[in-house]
Amino acid sequence: MTDNRNTILAVILSGLVLIAWQYFYNMPQMEKQRAAQQAQSEMVKPAPQAEHATTPSTAPPSNTAPSANAPAQSPSTAAVVSRETALAATPRVKIDTPRLTGSISLKGARIDDLSLVQFRETVDPSSPAIVLYSPSNTANPYYAEFGWVGATGSTARLPDQNTVWQQEGSNSLTPGSPVTLKYDNGEGLTFRRTISIDDRYLFTIKDEVTNVGNAPLTVYPFALISRHGTPQVAGYYILHEGLIGYLGDQGLQEYGYKKIDDAKSVSFKVTDGWLGITDKYWASALLPDTNAQLQARFSSNLVGTVRTYQTDYLEDPQTIPIGGSASANARLFAGAKEASVVGINFPLAGLGGYNKQLSLNHFDLLIDWGWFYFITKPMFLALDFFYHLVGNFGIAILLVTVLVKLLFFPLANKSYASMAKMKSVQPQLAALKERYPDDKMKQQQEMMEIYKKEKINPIAGCLPVALQIPVFFSLYKVLFVTIEMRHAPFFGWIKDLSAPDPTNLFNLFGLLHFDPTQVPLFGHYLALGVWPIIMGITMWFQMKLNPTPPDPTQKMIFDWMPLIFTFMLAGFPAGLVIYWAWNNLLSVLQQSFIMRRNGVKVELFDNLRATFASKKAT
Repeated sequence: MTDNRNTILAVILSGLVLIAWQYFYNMPQMEKQRAAQQAQSEMVKPAPQAEHATTPSTAPPSNTAPSANAPAQSPSTAAVVSRETALAATPRVKIDTPRLTGSISLKGARIDDLSLVQFRETVDPSSPAIVLYSPSNTANPYYAEFGWVGATGSTARLPDQNTVWQQEGSNSLTPGSPVTLKYDNGEGLTFRRTISIDDRYLFTIKDEVTNVGNAPLTVYPFALISRHGTPQVAGYYILHEGLIGYLGDQGLQEYGYKKIDDAKSVSFKVTDGWLGITDKYWASALLPDTNAQLQARFSSNLVGTVRTYQTDYLEDPQTIPIGGSASANARLFAGAKEASVVGINFPLAGLGGYNKQLSLNHFDLLIDWGWFYFITKPMFLALDFFYHLVGNFGIAILLVTVLVKLLFFPLANKSYASMAKMKSVQPQLAALKERYPDDKMKQQQEMMEIYKKEKINPIAGCLPVALQIPVFFSLYKVLFVTIEMRHAPFFGWIKDLSAPDPTNLFNLFGLLHFDPTQVPLFGHYLALGVWPIIMGITMWFQMKLNPTPPDPTQKMIFDWMPLIFTFMLAGFPAGLVIYWAWNNLLSVLQQSFIMRRNGVKVELFDNLRATFASKKAT
């Protein structure tokens, strides 16, 4: 029964890992290749971009923010220009902070030029900085816009995307120096916008309008984030990329690009919400006052041949009497999804960030912690704690693995002790088979009596494997979604713990100048680096710690399992493979210690010698 149980368990676990690997890694990789090939073919003739796709040419109805439904210029006549050309085409106010550089366009007063200077495209520190926002007419327009919308039927001239604002003063936007923009419509309305920024990723916008005209005016404050073109996403089920928001009592709302394309537009009437667009590591989010009444919206529109995505909100109307004024406040997060900046809600050990500083509603969910956040959050917090202690996330992974081993030591100790006892009764179990060779029922009855007498739990061997599953998944999630792990080095050739081991056995670790992973059909299976090989060896040692199974099928499965896992984990993040190898080694040491304490011989080296001896004999 024990042999059958272990065989079935091994088959099930192997099958689950194979299915998970195929679903979470291989299929998305093939989809990414297909999307890349399609994008490459489309680059031969770039699709024209809508130059002005955020504000309609006529005043919109009072219940919507400006949108991409009616561009001011036909997409067929809008030419795609380089980012540098687009930036030089309009007067600008420079943005200069320790983490962000860019500019605000005085035409439309858009924030449409942002780069993240602390993050690079590759592990090479001299590679280009990550570009978050780009202006209209470029290949990938992405920007934030704020302002006022008139009531239905209003003829008042309000600033739009074509309005050229004037700067009061000549300073750059820095954490210590806000900028003020002014626009006078010549009809008695004066608009003033004050923009400030902190030393991280938060813009604060204050809009004011004074009315010295001849009639009262009703206006609606609005804010929007617009993105032109469908971006290439990672395509993993465990990661959300697209439109996102936490909208009052309607909770977390996540719309991928395909989902919002199908829905076209989704509206929410809420209080205490935020909304934006998120990538894997970067995000842009509107953070209105928590007590503001919002008419929020996610939308997808086809402007010519270009798909545009937008998150926006409209606040309650304000009526400005003659000689009066009105004001509205808005906030914009635009930057990297750093946990310490965004914040983490977790009892006793959370990180404050903007989530706490601004009293936002679950802003920490901008980072996709997943359904098992109660595991992934503490995993990240532990890694972050040890990282600040030792200065290396790879070492932090090793220390967290030791900590997890210590936390689960009582359970693992009972499990390994039960396994040790089970090994000690193997001679008795073998004798039962000889005594009752044709009576399986009698064998099982006598076997259960032995287990009961020796206080052995026959399924105890499942526990160490079961305990690894949530730890393995949470670490994989943390390595995959958190920007702190992006380009985090270990030692030697590991420059990025969130990426697979870059070495490869099949090109002799770089001696042969070709990439085996590009081989058609089975190239994915040829990514076999040094750390996956180390992991496979430690797993093989762990298997050899146990006696050779008497059942040939079980023996075959156990013999092949380390090799199968070696190839399967080769494409996983290096940090995860290092964890698995280190965990295997600790498990071997722990099991050996418990076996000795229970008077059971440690058969690791005997089994290794027997393996090599049998190979020599053949």
